[in-house]
Amino acid sequence: MAAGVNKRNITIVLNKPKYPGNIGSVARCAANMGIRKIIVVNGQNHDLEKIRQMATHLAAGTVEKIRFVDSLEEALSGFHYIVGTTSRLGSARRATLYPREIAVELVDLSQHNGIALLFGPEDFGLTNEELKFCHCLVTIPTSEDLKSINLSHAVMILCYEIFLAGQEEKKIFTPRLATSRELEGMYGQLTDVLTRIGFINPENPDYWMMNIRRFLSRVKLYSKEVQILRGVCRQIDWYGRNKKT
Repeated sequence: MAAGVNKRNITIVLNKPKYPGNIGSVARCAANMGIRKIIVVNGQNHDLEKIRQMATHLAAGTVEKIRFVDSLEEALSGFHYIVGTTSRLGSARRATLYPREIAVELVDLSQHNGIALLFGPEDFGLTNEELKFCHCLVTIPTSEDLKSINLSHAVMILCYEIFLAGQEEKKIFTPRLATSRELEGMYGQLTDVLTRIGFINPENPDYWMMNIRRFLSRVKLYSKEVQILRGVCRQIDWYGRNKKT
């Protein structure tokens, strides 16, 4: 039996936050819900004093452990499951879940997998290019009169739902999912092979790969399954190079 969510395997990832005060507020909100890991990607202002002021002394330990990195790919490379947050919906984006829906899934996944909760900058959020790293998308429903949510409020809502969903004990066994680094290696290999055999247009391979990414992101690929798919790609590549014409 496993009691609740494994918060040690959950990390808040802030992509290009604009204001140090918001980073501090996020640190306090996350700490309120028992989540202590935060990664900041290419933040415009790393003023630690302003971050500490908004976090208050109650979340000082969380602030001191914040990891600052230069790129989103670097930040996400070691995670097995990535949840992207978005307020913009439409045909260009995948179907989204509400925080309460994804929280139930994350309880089990958190036992053996590193999970990133990804939030975009305060003004524009995450781009389609950045959302390609995500296994699923989450949106927070709001009133039509005012849709915008403060960054720290969005973090608190998602962390609260995970905290609440993790209160019940459950029988779990979840094998290790593939990391973002493993998945990106697989997608790169797929892009190369599918381009050379003429399955996707070489003029804009990323555009044609987006549907494949969306399909595979719904499957929750395990590390071993990624290795199998990469083996299939290698065999196709070998066959294509050695086939007699």
